[in-house]
Amino acid sequence: MKDALIDPFAREITYLRVSVTDRCDFRCVYCMVEDMKFLPKKDLLSLEELDRMCSAFIELGVRKLRITGGEPLVRRNIMSFFNRMTRHLDSGALDELTLTTNGSQLYRFAEDLYSAGVRRINVSLDTLDEQKFARVTRWGRLKQVLRGIDAAQSAGLRIKINAVALKGFNEEELFTITEWCHARDMDLTWIEVMPMGDMGTEDRIGQYWALSELRDQLAQRYTLTHLLERTGGPARYLRLEETGQKIGFITPLTHNFCESCNRVRLTCTGELYMCLGQEDMADLRAPLRNTADSPKALEEAIRKAIRLKPKGHDFDYSRQVISGQMTRHMSHTGG
Repeated sequence: MKDALIDPFAREITYLRVSVTDRCDFRCVYCMVEDMKFLPKKDLLSLEELDRMCSAFIELGVRKLRITGGEPLVRRNIMSFFNRMTRHLDSGALDELTLTTNGSQLYRFAEDLYSAGVRRINVSLDTLDEQKFARVTRWGRLKQVLRGIDAAQSAGLRIKINAVALKGFNEEELFTITEWCHARDMDLTWIEVMPMGDMGTEDRIGQYWALSELRDQLAQRYTLTHLLERTGGPARYLRLEETGQKIGFITPLTHNFCESCNRVRLTCTGELYMCLGQEDMADLRAPLRNTADSPKALEEAIRKAIRLKPKGHDFDYSRQVISGQMTRHMSHTGG
């Protein structure tokens, strides 16, 4: 066994989020501009290179691998990559292989994902209103996503719905979405909108709905019990006693969750971001490509990057101005 990846604040890094593409078939208003310019395909790591990179991290102690994008399922031949990762599940080196998706392609890939060893997925869904869904995603079709969710549940995949809390948009759907998830036996996590990338005319402050307010609204209808459970991510959980369902809260603005951060993010071009809310990154593409026959240099590059992991991010809306905004879009780093 090799030494674990430990950052300067004694946090062990066991969770790698990997963006396999910056492309997406939606243009969500908090994630991308409508005329988004994507990377040239030649700049992306090949699926074989992504295999080598992820395998290097797994050898260094990563136990959970989440595939993201953009929308990961629009990457050509992406199932060949998932199938390669299955060997790490079979060997016991990897505890979990999962993905975050907008759900648009799930009806095509749900059974194949289950066959590759995926058991749990996150589906991003902010509204159950067809017209509002078209507005927030710009290009999306709600019926296509719901068809994908049906296919995923039929295949045996456990689903968690990720909903971005957007003021003036899905506030009135809080209980509708909660009850819908309960009826379908799906977990639900709410996420505060984060200042990632230039959204053009979109108003970040206007979009921001603090989850403390959302939680207060839930408490008017349900009895809330805070849970100590952690799933390896940033969410904090509570249980609605009347239904027994679990609700997660990802609160980078109202509650900084950095003290327990165990994750890093790899982009589709081989950039490693040690923190979602900082601009510092390490380029791992060069050591990957220059040392195809000698993995030691890649290992050292990974360890060097982890030694630079910051204590936390600087996201802040508290003064009604955006502090800590990242210049890169969420789709670049990986959702």
